[in-house]
Amino acid sequence: MMRFKGLLVLTASLLAAPGLAHAQDVAPGAGTTQVTIIPGGATFFTEGKNQSGPNFGNYTLGASVTYNFTNWVGVEGEVGGALGITQDLTLGGLTNNTKTPNTVNYTGNVVFSLPTHSAFVPYATAGIGGLTLLDKPALGIDGSTTFLTGNVGGGLKWYAGRWGVRADYRFLGVKSKDDAPTFFGQENRYGHRVYGGLILNVK
Repeated sequence: MMRFKGLLVLTASLLAAPGLAHAQDVAPGAGTTQVTIIPGGATFFTEGKNQSGPNFGNYTLGASVTYNFTNWVGVEGEVGGALGITQDLTLGGLTNNTKTPNTVNYTGNVVFSLPTHSAFVPYATAGIGGLTLLDKPALGIDGSTTFLTGNVGGGLKWYAGRWGVRADYRFLGVKSKDDAPTFFGQENRYGHRVYGGLILNVK
């Protein structure tokens, strides 16, 4: 619980930063809009501390739009999905080979980039959003449930003119709900997401 609250406090602090950064001199290239297509990645959730839900991983895809106020800071909106994969799941002391539920994810993030004199640009990011767990009756999930989420992470972008590629990592926190299914969400859950994306710079 404390770890999740700490994640939200850090995110809130970072969300307040664009107003300060916008007062700085605007560097060449500021105001660029970037579209990222995420054709593939993976999201892994660790087992709940009280073993109320199993470890599992899903295939990740999606898209995001980033607006850079300066060459140091920007904001990003992202929508994605995690597609269920058939795997061994241990729930209630029993292990079954079954497909995990699909999820829909949406976040708003602040992105801090480190301008360089090369085509490589490292960045750090944090944000808040939601995760909707879609129904999967075979796992006791009889309807869609939406959770509050937070994330922190970073990555590396490489540009070749208007196009580029991106590698991204996020540490995820999902806030528990009392009415969540046993499979996921009765206690705070934590996970890791990695993906590769294709970038289009729109001036």
